[in-house]
Amino acid sequence: MDFLDNILFDNSVRSLLTVLLIISIGFICKKWLSRNIASFLFIIIKHRWISVEKNIFVDLVFKPLGTFLSAFISIMALMYLKFPEALKFNINNYSFHEILIKISKSIIIIYFVIFLRSFINFVSFVLDVKAKQSNEKSDDQLVVFFRDFAKAVVSIFGILMILKFGFKVDVGAVLTGLSIIGAALALAAKESIENLIASFIIFFDKPFFIGDFVKVNNQTNTTGTIEEIGLRSTRIRTVEHTLITVPNKQMVDSVVDNWSMRNARRAEIKIELSHSNEIKSINEFIQLLENYLKNKKEVITKSSVYITDYTKSGTIITVEYFTKDILIEDYFVLKQSLILHIKESMDAMVLKIANAGGDINIFNTDGGGNVVTNSPII
Repeated sequence: MDFLDNILFDNSVRSLLTVLLIISIGFICKKWLSRNIASFLFIIIKHRWISVEKNIFVDLVFKPLGTFLSAFISIMALMYLKFPEALKFNINNYSFHEILIKISKSIIIIYFVIFLRSFINFVSFVLDVKAKQSNEKSDDQLVVFFRDFAKAVVSIFGILMILKFGFKVDVGAVLTGLSIIGAALALAAKESIENLIASFIIFFDKPFFIGDFVKVNNQTNTTGTIEEIGLRSTRIRTVEHTLITVPNKQMVDSVVDNWSMRNARRAEIKIELSHSNEIKSINEFIQLLENYLKNKKEVITKSSVYITDYTKSGTIITVEYFTKDILIEDYFVLKQSLILHIKESMDAMVLKIANAGGDINIFNTDGGGNVVTNSPII
């Protein structure tokens, strides 16, 4: 008898070697095969997205595709063999052979879902590149929302596929059963559903976008930059450079102060002059500040300098101005230059600032005279 006709595990050696050869070729050629399939898919995609580079598409898609093809070829090849009699036993009224088939189908579906999720990552990458070329911040938010939502749908679809084709479960009956217990599930997952609904509200209402600097007036009064808006939560990089995760429901219910949407920045400086200064000098000082602010019209859109109060400590002058939507660094540089100009002008005009302390009256209860000192009150 030919050696290839010998029976081993209820299969001829020829059949075992054939299956082994097919699996080996599949593993050896998976990289080449997946890359060529990815290249073929790229030709179709190229008509839709002309600016997409081939190497980016291949790198993002061909690895999960190769894994899927290897699993698919291996399982299909093993199904060619006859199941050994020695392994024909039952586990909880299910034959071991049937269990292996269910597991095999499930593995194929799982790897296919992984491939689809990777393809979604590629599509979101392309859309993200296009979104960054646009000035609309909503495009960046749309990409993240599309990616998370599509991956969630694909995952749910994969679970239903495993139930349908892997375990022969009636998906319609499952969905019907879910509708019956839907109220209980909704009650158990109340917060998750609320956060999901809030993510849609954020997406359509657009109170903030990725990259915006916001202050969220919730329990923690979070201040920072929006890094990601997901289906359940929003991630904020705080001014301390920590990453805070805020549930979307809190982002919707709280008062969100979006500093990035300010069309101007307001600044106010109060100067308290001593009563010993002459009125003429104070008026000249006010006029000097007004001229300085008017000369900054390329940055300052509106300004005013007025005496706003007259107290026992001194005369209070309020300098108020609004700048254009400039960087916070430029805003502080402008404010610093104004303060230095105020100091320089006061020194040149010999204007005195109001005393930060006050007189202390000491009453002599022994019949002596009262003592008044100008020591500052600390």
